[in-house]
Amino acid sequence: MRITKQEHACLILESAGKLLVIDPGMFTTALVGLNGVVAVVITHEHGDHWTADQLTRILEINPGVQFYGPEGVAIAATDFDITVVKDGDAIDAEPFALRFFGEKHAVIHSSIPTVDNVGVLVNDSLYYPGDSFTVPAGVTVDTLAAPVGAPWLKIGEAIDFVLAVRPRRAFATHEMVLSTAGKGLGATRLKWAVEQGGGEFVALEPGDTLEL
Repeated sequence: MRITKQEHACLILESAGKLLVIDPGMFTTALVGLNGVVAVVITHEHGDHWTADQLTRILEINPGVQFYGPEGVAIAATDFDITVVKDGDAIDAEPFALRFFGEKHAVIHSSIPTVDNVGVLVNDSLYYPGDSFTVPAGVTVDTLAAPVGAPWLKIGEAIDFVLAVRPRRAFATHEMVLSTAGKGLGATRLKWAVEQGGGEFVALEPGDTLEL
């Protein structure tokens, strides 16, 4: 399985000639010409993780594509057929096996509603928590997509999250809200955290790929 990082929170996974798209939002360059998409996972309803335009582009080329997300996504994306998933669910979207963890977005502020959020484990290999610090219980994570910058995140929390997951490899995601200097600082901190468990930090820029 191969992963290609896109801008911000969007990831594209490829296996056996098929594609899985995760969180194609407004900070991600328009996804055009993607053939063979079997599923799209939307971790939560915020616009930096999905837009109607992104989903429409994918659906037009892949009319059989399945969309998965928590209840909040189904309520927000009423023009699309969203299969609701929750903590503990497992879905086969051949050739991708999806397992979902967690229930809620990390708290931004007491004045802002806390929306539904699910993390996703793909083929028992890649784990992406969406906008949460949910640690997948009972799972040994090979590769972690670790959020590094957000209104709901401070770097100490991101470090603690990586330390708790103890992945074999990690790379930074959710970084479009950071300056170049901020990205470098965050990467340095995540590198230290993953190395504490004997893992490796991989620096990925949009368009870079990683074999899983």
